[in-house]
Amino acid sequence: MPDKTVLLVANLDTRGAEFRQFKDLVENQGLGAILMDVSMEQVPPFVGDITCEEVAAAGGLEIGVVREKYTVERKTSTDCMIRGGGILARRLFEEGKISGIFGAGGATATLIVTSIMKQLPFGFPKVMASSIGSHPKYVGQYVGTKDIMMLNTVVDVMDINPLLKRQLTNAVGAVCGAVRLYDPEADAASNDKPVVGITSFGFAERCVEPAIELLRRAGFQPVPFHAQGKGDRAMDEVIRDGLIQGVFDVVSRGIGEELLGGNCAAGVDRLLAAAEMGVPQVVSTSGLDMLSVGGMKGWEEKYAGRGFAIIDELRVEVRTSADECREMARIMAERLNRSIAPFMVMLPLQGWSSLDREGKALYDPEADAAFAEELRIHLNEGSRIREVDANLYSTEFAEACITAFTEVWAEHQAAQGA
Repeated sequence: MPDKTVLLVANLDTRGAEFRQFKDLVENQGLGAILMDVSMEQVPPFVGDITCEEVAAAGGLEIGVVREKYTVERKTSTDCMIRGGGILARRLFEEGKISGIFGAGGATATLIVTSIMKQLPFGFPKVMASSIGSHPKYVGQYVGTKDIMMLNTVVDVMDINPLLKRQLTNAVGAVCGAVRLYDPEADAASNDKPVVGITSFGFAERCVEPAIELLRRAGFQPVPFHAQGKGDRAMDEVIRDGLIQGVFDVVSRGIGEELLGGNCAAGVDRLLAAAEMGVPQVVSTSGLDMLSVGGMKGWEEKYAGRGFAIIDELRVEVRTSADECREMARIMAERLNRSIAPFMVMLPLQGWSSLDREGKALYDPEADAAFAEELRIHLNEGSRIREVDANLYSTEFAEACITAFTEVWAEHQAAQGA
């Protein structure tokens, strides 16, 4: 009996022959293989280890209904198989029966399989071989914030030919190799330091870089997340997965980007994940001083009269107004008020980024002050706000923040009786 098993997710009604070979490839590598069938259109040529009937039932529909809806209302069918496949895959993981997941196919198969993969935790091996693995409009949806390895097959995943066979063999080899090296218990044992998530971006680097070193010296394991809308959203998901014990959320820009429709919107969980999960956090304001509008038509007219900085053709940052800052402060306060662990909000008095300081394009101390005033009004614990007479883009501010973090951490530990 193999020690480790790969879950193969397939629509056997169209790709049964290929996946029979994939299963053989996995088993020839000394690993187990479980074949989950997510067929929606036809009766498959052979029965999967987990049948399409079982997947459909777990998703809430009979397979006959799935097939009926497939040609006229495909979303109903795909949503059902995604739900059912996700439930069954998660169950297999929780029972310790799988150590990796693999899929291959075109647009519909990629949507279903990657959606199922998203139900599995960070670090769990996930490999998807897709004929549209490089499509700029789709890949962001397929991968999102998850650690899914996407292999672009270049040729279509249809029938078997020498070019496709080599790509799919590579993909199966990738998941087999990852599964062999996958050892979550060893990973956990190798790090006995509390993990601290840090949001970062280029306009806060002179704060983030020294903060990382200061956290290391203080006995923590810092893990930075690029706050471009995906990285900060991913950090919130990892927090909810229980993999992060503390947070230095220096770049809270996702709040404003989500509110104002910027390019780096990060969902509605910013700050809230740590607050609700009881994770101690230090929060600051970098990125709330700007809105990312690069590539948006008409931004010059819409934001006429505001300061702006053109970094390159994709990155254009427009200064947020005092009223917008007030609204962001209310959102921050509402979310932090739900905290079940200690926190601190650090306010730099000389600007919130490298673009927001005297002489720079986004410098607006009145707007920054409006944020601070509104935050004091709405935050339940005013003592949780600390001002620092420095620009955020500085070692001085980093030192003040890490001092605050060690205080918040000690308060949390004392409350936990540690």
